[in-house]
Amino acid sequence: MNICVYGAASNDIHPQYLAEGEALGLEMARRGHSLIFGGGANGLMGAVVRGITAGGGESIGIVPSFFNVDGALYPDCTQLIYTATMRERKQMMEEKADAFILTPGGIGSFDEFFEILTLRSLGRHNKPIAILNTRGYYDSLSDLMTRAATEGFLVKEKLSLAPFFADVCQLLDWLEETAAEQE
Repeated sequence: MNICVYGAASNDIHPQYLAEGEALGLEMARRGHSLIFGGGANGLMGAVVRGITAGGGESIGIVPSFFNVDGALYPDCTQLIYTATMRERKQMMEEKADAFILTPGGIGSFDEFFEILTLRSLGRHNKPIAILNTRGYYDSLSDLMTRAATEGFLVKEKLSLAPFFADVCQLLDWLEETAAEQE
């Protein structure tokens, strides 16, 4: 399965995030999955791709050409694809992926996640989406989404479209089971 992972590009984060990202990449490789990601060498993007590489897995980095600056891109991707814009990047990531994982991140990760979740809720794709909630990073997002449903801004059934996991193996088990059910 090709799994698209969204996550931070910053290294200025708690080391547990980086360790969990690398563990995710290693476990993905161990299970025979490939990584679709933003091509970055730093932060959680870099950690996940280092794990994939260490485990012998494949990685496809998709990056706008304006990101090609010294040290920004992971040099050992199996394949590196350049796009002209961020919009093209997100579209290509969506097309190549069979499933999606949101790991801790910032504005870019939020943008990618909410777009793919919106498309899923509108029936534009049926690919599983999961959230890796390392160190409780996304507890407030869970609360926000629950409140949105409680207040009538979100259909309660939509809450199950992107479940939260604190454990890498449980998250991947869920993605694999869900993907198999949808085939």
